[in-house]
Amino acid sequence: MTHPFPFSAIVGQDDMKLAMILTAIDPKLGGVLVFGDRGTGKSTAVRALAALLPPIQAVHGCPVNAANPADVPDWAGLETHEMAERPTPVVDLPLGVTEDRVTGALDIERALTQGEKAFQPGLLAQANRGYLYIDEVNLLEDHIVDLLLDVAQSGENVVEREGLSIRHPARFVLVGSGNPEEGELRPQLLDRFGLSVEVRSPNNIDDRIEVIKRRDAYETDAAKFLRKWGKEDTRLRDRILTARGFLGDIETRNPALRDCAELCMALGADGLRGELTLLRAGRALAAFDGAKSLGRAQLRRVAPLALSHRLRRDPLDEAGSATRVARTVTEVLG
Repeated sequence: MTHPFPFSAIVGQDDMKLAMILTAIDPKLGGVLVFGDRGTGKSTAVRALAALLPPIQAVHGCPVNAANPADVPDWAGLETHEMAERPTPVVDLPLGVTEDRVTGALDIERALTQGEKAFQPGLLAQANRGYLYIDEVNLLEDHIVDLLLDVAQSGENVVEREGLSIRHPARFVLVGSGNPEEGELRPQLLDRFGLSVEVRSPNNIDDRIEVIKRRDAYETDAAKFLRKWGKEDTRLRDRILTARGFLGDIETRNPALRDCAELCMALGADGLRGELTLLRAGRALAAFDGAKSLGRAQLRRVAPLALSHRLRRDPLDEAGSATRVARTVTEVLG
């Protein structure tokens, strides 16, 4: 199997890469929404990050990638609980997917041949402890998006139908991508994603040339290209794992909490998800930076990622949402 393109070799797209890294440090951030042109490396970044992360330890043959035998669901029917190493899961959610395919449903074949009610796990089971990637999320049916966001927030998939009553863990990072020209998400759904990023094709000729050179080198001799960028990926993996270990030790003082609240109030963000996400993202970045406490430097960096998709439309302000956030950050934080 061909190894994914190295994460460190992706040219530019710094906001997208940072958002992905922050979700790897703190999966509870709530996922990433990436809007932008086609061919800007959205799906490449997801697969590259998952390949960058260390393999997970899971019970061999478990359909939900259980981390220990106690988490193996009864319906899995496993006789042994040997542990095995497997890559961090990356599951693609196709357009037009049915709810049964997502959540799982009655195993019709076993019901007909053996007369037994058995559960056939869906994509949510496969994505547990990994990434669930939705391309063209703005074209997905609203009720499927609602379902995914609810499960991503609760960390549990519940199936109650056809005489089945099934629960299993479904903790994953939800990554949605789309092209704004093909439609927008409803505001209430936008608010449920933790971070959002707008990506564009490089407008610098040197960057475009570098993208072409790296992609051509990868396709010409993947093994050589992977060896070249392997050290960079290893360094980044070590930083992510170190940040995970320090995340719980990041000190959050009252001035940082006040900054979060003042930013969201100044932007007119509804509810408190903005503050909570800004706080989590800032702490993840502080851990990644090796800082001991959350400061304004981290809040300035993550504010556009955490807040730009939560703004109400202002017909009197033609500036983009990221520009409005940056302007407000300057006004509030100096």
